[in-house]
Amino acid sequence: MAPRIGVVLFPGTNCEHDAVHAVERLGGDAELVWHGATSLGAYDGLILPGGFAHGDYLRPGAIARFSPVMEAVAGYAAAGGPVVGICNGFQVLTEAGLLPGALQKNRGLRFLCTTVTIRVESGRTALTDGVEVGTELSIPINHFEGNYTCDADTLAELRAEDRVVLRYVDNPNGSVDDIAGVCNAGRNVVGLMPHPERAVDALLGSLDGTVLLGALLRSAGATTPAA
Repeated sequence: MAPRIGVVLFPGTNCEHDAVHAVERLGGDAELVWHGATSLGAYDGLILPGGFAHGDYLRPGAIARFSPVMEAVAGYAAAGGPVVGICNGFQVLTEAGLLPGALQKNRGLRFLCTTVTIRVESGRTALTDGVEVGTELSIPINHFEGNYTCDADTLAELRAEDRVVLRYVDNPNGSVDDIAGVCNAGRNVVGLMPHPERAVDALLGSLDGTVLLGALLRSAGATTPAA
């Protein structure tokens, strides 16, 4: 049976259909989940996609963290379910406390829309399971507040626990330690700024996103989290 992925939709989200298309292109089933939902269906994995949830008022993800669905997302993550936040979804996960650190304005205060090279630093997460460490991938970015930051103790913990999932080969935004993605202590919640859902078609420039999303579907197929 194909893994069933829920794609959480906030007011202002604009990458939900890209995520659905990518999941279905890789053989999974995808379904949109409205942010006002107070419970989740029997999903094998969740994606919080990119965009501008609630217009990014206050700061990205700061309002979305209070959406009713986030309590269900937190429970799902606590039960071991795979959860991936992409770009704005990453920001939401940090604001909700499901991932450490925060995302601030890019170095140079410039909006970035380009393709970058990222390197897989950990192969033991919901997004990189089975992917060889050191693998380099060409993935688009599209953000203004993608500069990952955390305090020294948190950075030391992330390094010691092998929780830096992805790094930029050539840091585009000033992120501390070249970090492009991190995971939680349980390794089932991952956030990243690059957009793998936009790199699943050679006609669009890259198929490298299939490496990460394929790993997510494998992880989703291997877990049975509570609804």
